[in-house]
Amino acid sequence: MDSVNDFLIFLDGYLGSAIWFPTLLLLTGVFFTLYLGFPQIRYFKHAIGITTGKFDKAGAKGDTTHFQALSTALSGTVGTGNIGGVALALHLGGPAALFWMWMTAFFGMTSKFVEVTLSHKYRNQTPDGTMAGGPMYYMEKGLNMKWLAVIFAIATVLSSFGTGNLPQINSIAAGLESTFSIEPIITASVLSVLLALVIIGGITRIAKVAAAIVPTMSFIYLIGAFAVIIPNLGNILPSFAAIFSDAFTGSAATGGFLGATFAYAFDRGVNRGLYSNEAGQGSAPIAHAAARTDEPADEGMVSILEPFIDTIVICTITGLVILSSGVWMEKFGNEFQRADMNFVSGTYTESESADTEQLFLYLNGDDSVVNGYSGNIIVQNGLAQNNNDFTLIHARSFAENVMFSNGQGPISGSINVSDGALDDASIFVTGDSLLHSVPLTTQAFTRGLFGDYGQYIVSIGLMLFAFSTAIAWSYYGDRAMTYLFGPKSVFPYRVVYVLGFFYAALADTTIVWNISLITIVLMTVPNLVGILLMHKEMKKIVVDYWDRNRDT
Repeated sequence: MDSVNDFLIFLDGYLGSAIWFPTLLLLTGVFFTLYLGFPQIRYFKHAIGITTGKFDKAGAKGDTTHFQALSTALSGTVGTGNIGGVALALHLGGPAALFWMWMTAFFGMTSKFVEVTLSHKYRNQTPDGTMAGGPMYYMEKGLNMKWLAVIFAIATVLSSFGTGNLPQINSIAAGLESTFSIEPIITASVLSVLLALVIIGGITRIAKVAAAIVPTMSFIYLIGAFAVIIPNLGNILPSFAAIFSDAFTGSAATGGFLGATFAYAFDRGVNRGLYSNEAGQGSAPIAHAAARTDEPADEGMVSILEPFIDTIVICTITGLVILSSGVWMEKFGNEFQRADMNFVSGTYTESESADTEQLFLYLNGDDSVVNGYSGNIIVQNGLAQNNNDFTLIHARSFAENVMFSNGQGPISGSINVSDGALDDASIFVTGDSLLHSVPLTTQAFTRGLFGDYGQYIVSIGLMLFAFSTAIAWSYYGDRAMTYLFGPKSVFPYRVVYVLGFFYAALADTTIVWNISLITIVLMTVPNLVGILLMHKEMKKIVVDYWDRNRDT
């Protein structure tokens, strides 16, 4: 697993973590925002009217209402990105990361408007009567680039696992285990069966489930969030000040947080913003293609609401809960995951700014005097005896009160470490360190009016949000399989999808998230290239729409 994780990190260094990707994503949104005259502002009110059915026309083709299509697309985005993804962004990039999540969402509202409009225009009706759409159809019929469409469809299948499947059940299992002590194998078994029962019903059943889950759970989640924000109102303005003041400078080291440069905060904020709202990724157009309307621009405007609800509202609330409660820079007792552990040679302390700076460079893959530790750790009753030989970093923080154990309890003897990693995978390491992802958000929700009961809102909310995301992404994947291999390929895909869902509940969280970073890029880049090539047609569609609907 260590070598797999190292390979994923290596790939991500050239893909999602390279500066070109978030720059391309953001600049595409900026270009269309200027080119189309700020549609995310001008058409916002009209989009609400379309969603409520105000402008529906009888006889329009499609399988779902505008609201159901929006709910399905939102169910694909409102999930671990809103609960765990925000926490991961703040853990990595500090308060500044939230600012770049906002920027991704604001300009992403236009990107989503464009991709959904173009995809809806070129959607197909399948032999079974249902609608099939997505970027692969505009790439083939609008751009006459079948090869690009095939690349995108393959990437969609991969991303259905990397984005919509593996991280969702992994986060659900972790949340239920930490809150209710439910074993991951039980979570995997029960939810895999439920997933299979829902996705067999196709888009009609998926849309109905999504329309029921998303609004209800969003309301409950927001109540729990404000129960934390209200007692911590005095920290809200300082939190906003940190978000804006650090946006172009990066965040300084504070508490257990090692700090983040501007480039690091920018990259992590944009990347997590994309994972949260998927604007530009090309996933939402697949859900919106099923909407009953003959006006592509209509459905495109409905999609403008997605990044606003998902990121500007829900992610901001989560971010303020974490920042105002202060948990993002506090250490908590936890079991260390192997992919998050780094044993480095020598003794370093977080009270020395030079030490924190060098460790940040090391963890970021930059030039540093820090080296991975190779050698033995002498352990007596679970405690290391040669602490001066090494320093343990976990979750990008200095680990404290470290204990080594196995299935029977604390161990004694010699433990081998090679290039910063434990050789023996059967050894458990526990101690105090920073948290990230779902556990960090869970801790934040206990700092409010509900006390420890706040963690239940996170666990239940995460389960419903993430489960609905997995449902939606199964549909995206089966539409891509239909495009590539025809309707007969859908059933085998669904079987593999459910099996992957089961396995990921037991997998390493860090590896799962690293897989998601890579698959997102593979799917997003072809779509961004495609919509940029079709910018003139997009403008023509919008102009034509308003010529025919000036009085609406």
